[in-house]
Parts: sequence; structure tokens; C-alpha cells
Amino acid sequence: MTVLVAGASGLVGAACVTAFAEAGWHVLAVSRRAPEAGVAFEHVPLDLTDAAAVSAAAPRFADVTHLVYTAVFEKPGLVRGWRDQDQMRTNDRMLRALTAALAGAPLEHATLLQGTKAYGVHRHPIRIPAREREPRDDHENFYWLQEDHLRAVAAERGFGWTILRPQLVVGPTHGVAMNLPPVIGAYAAICRAEGLPFGFPGGAPYVSEAVDVRLVADAALWAATAPAARDEHFNLTNGEVFAWRDLWPALAEELGVEPAPDTPLRLAEFLPAHSGTWDRVVASHGLRPTPLPALLGESHHYADFHFAAGAGTPPPPAFVSTVKIHQAGFTETWDTEESFRHWFRILRDRRILPVH
Repeated sequence: MTVLVAGASGLVGAACVTAFAEAGWHVLAVSRRAPEAGVAFEHVPLDLTDAAAVSAAAPRFADVTHLVYTAVFEKPGLVRGWRDQDQMRTNDRMLRALTAALAGAPLEHATLLQGTKAYGVHRHPIRIPAREREPRDDHENFYWLQEDHLRAVAAERGFGWTILRPQLVVGPTHGVAMNLPPVIGAYAAICRAEGLPFGFPGGAPYVSEAVDVRLVADAALWAATAPAARDEHFNLTNGEVFAWRDLWPALAEELGVEPAPDTPLRLAEFLPAHSGTWDRVVASHGLRPTPLPALLGESHHYADFHFAAGAGTPPPPAFVSTVKIHQAGFTETWDTEESFRHWFRILRDRRILPVH
């Protein structure tokens, strides 16, 4: 079987390349830059916003049996762009271009990513726990544009689909829109270099959920062939809750810094202001020559969102139920603290973060 992983250099995409390749699949990794994965795959360099280029690549996709679509277009500043019409239309066009290029392929199944924005978490309090069977939340979102298109194409061509909704994905990929380990790691390295306290930078305390990117990739692998996953939505989490302040001492220990009392600040402001310090850290530790913007992507804005930076009162709770996918047969779970520790170690091994 041949899987096309779209957005293969991103957080979830790279993990899916690894998971499918290790399971023996032929993997076509579609992205502008090659994913960092220690497995065999075929890279198809492609910008999905270039419809003509996507169409021209169609012959490369003649044998594709499965699609895992993880590509996403985000605006600078991230959170503001979640309500932007251009962001929505661009993401819609990207998927449409790719499904058009797959018109001649023997496609059996497609997996699409959404998230808790499907429940309106970025707009209003959500029902606790959020369940997949709830009616579609009435707000504009590229999720709905993509889902409606995928449903229509699947019905026309006779393939199945699955939509995964992970909560706060944790992994190693740097320079992406939404991944916290590189951001937290850079924050710790700068604090150590400057002699600053490594305190939690967020606002009011609250309880959250996360999911290891390996779990998301394994769920995509499972969904590709599981009859119980056909034409279904599934929430994904590690299977437990956590609080940032309770997690912070473990993060500090793993990163080799002393935990400190809360240090309220916005990482979207603090980190760019200390880009020179980061450059010195890179040079002194012999790290990959990665400028801070290339390390962060838009994830420092994502950190401020999830840390509730500047908030004097806790954000509304946002818990999702994972009963449905467990009852369907996928029961993988992860320890959130160990997820963060593991990916910090991988980032050190890749010479993205310094060894303390």
C-alpha cells in the first residue's frame, strides 16, 4: 500500500511518515522541505498553495491508496488568523488541489486532521467533555470547508475517510505553527544563558490535556485500514489531564535549569527580544545554525495561548472525550510528562537544543 502524507515536514506529518514507513508502507512525503525522519520514504517537494504545481505532480500519485492530510496554512501571529477568511480559503484550496491531483489514484481511505477548534474552543466555552457526536459548532472554520469537500469527493469516488481531533500535540518538530517543546527548550536555554529565572510564564492556572505526536501517528495508521474508523471523527489525547504549574518542575529538571516562581511574560515578545542570546547559545554549544525565528515558527504565539499568558482568570476548561476511539479499538495512551521529556531529549540529540 502507498500512503501520501501531505504536510510531511510538519509536526504530525513527520511522525506519520515514520509510523507508516516502519509498518512497511511505501510513503510519499509531500512537503516543501523533506521531513526529518530516520526511515525510508520518497519525498515529493511541493507547495500545496501552488495549484498548478500540484496538478503537474499528479503522475507521481498514480499508485496512492491512502492519504493522510496534515498540511495547514497559518497566518503570522497564529491566533488572530484563526478567524481570517483568507486563512480559511487557502486551506480549502490546498486540499482541493491535492484531491484533484489524486483523481486517477486507487484511493481507498483519507485521514484529515482537525482539533478542538472544531468545538469552538477559540471562540467560547465548550461542552465538557466535548464529544464527536455533538452537532457541528456554528462558526466559520476551514475545518468545515475541508470536511465538506472530503465527504463529497469520498462519496463520489467511493473511498472512506477518518477525521482526527488531537488536543495540544507534543513532538520534536521545530519551525512549525503549533509545537511547544522547542519553544520551552529555547526559553530555558536563554534563561540559563542570561541568569534569568525559569518561571512559568503564563497566567491563571487551569487544567489541560495533550497528546504525544506518536499517538496521533499511530491513530492515523490504525484508521487507514480499521473498518471501525471508516467515516468517523475521533478525539485524541494522551488519556490524562495535567496542569502546567505541576508539570513545570519536571520540564526544568529535564532542561537542566532550576524551577523558579511564576514569571509572567509573553513568550511571543520575550523570545524575539533575546534572539541575540539564542545565537550565542547556538554558537557556544555547537548547535545547528538555526536562527530563532526558524526554530519557533509561530509556536511562541501558540505557547502564549496555551499558557493563558496575561490572563487574570482561568480560561474555560476544554476537555474532550476519547471514549469513542477507545471503544472502536484504538487504546494507546501516553504519560504527558514523559512525552515532554522524550522530545526534549530528541531535540538535544538533533542538536536543536543544548545539552546542559
